[in-house]
Amino acid sequence: MSYDPQNIFAKILRGDAPCIKVCESEHTLAFMDVMPQSEGHVLVVPKEAAANIHDVSDEALAACMRTVKRVAAAVREALKPEGMLIAQFNGAAAGQTVEHIHVHIIPRWSDVPLKAHGRERADDARLEALAQRIRAALQAE
Repeated sequence: MSYDPQNIFAKILRGDAPCIKVCESEHTLAFMDVMPQSEGHVLVVPKEAAANIHDVSDEALAACMRTVKRVAAAVREALKPEGMLIAQFNGAAAGQTVEHIHVHIIPRWSDVPLKAHGRERADDARLEALAQRIRAALQAE
C-alpha cells in the first residue's frame, strides 16, 4: 500500500481539515472519530506519513502506543466504560478505511451495541462535549 498524502488524516495533521482534538504531542495526534462506533471513540495517529503497521517506523509506532495508553486511561476515567476495545486495521480487507496508520480507542458497555465502522456521522457538539471530558481527565493525570 503506498501512502497518499491527500488522505483525510494527512490533511488533519497539516491543518487542511478540521478535527475535534483530544491531545497532541510532538509525534502523535488524538482526536474524536466523527463516525464513532461508541460514545467517546477516539483515534490516535502518528504524525509520520505511513499507511499501515508495515510502513511505520518503530519510533513512531512506540510514540503512538504511548499516546494510546494515555488517552485510553483518560477515556476510562472520563466515561467509565465497562470495557475498552483498542483496534488497529491494516488494509481494506481488514477494515482499514483511511490509509494512514491509526489506532481506535472504543469504550464499551455491555448493554450498548457497537455501531458499524465508518457509517454514521456524529453531531459535532456531542463530540466536543465528550472531548472536553476526556481532555479534563488528561489534565488531571
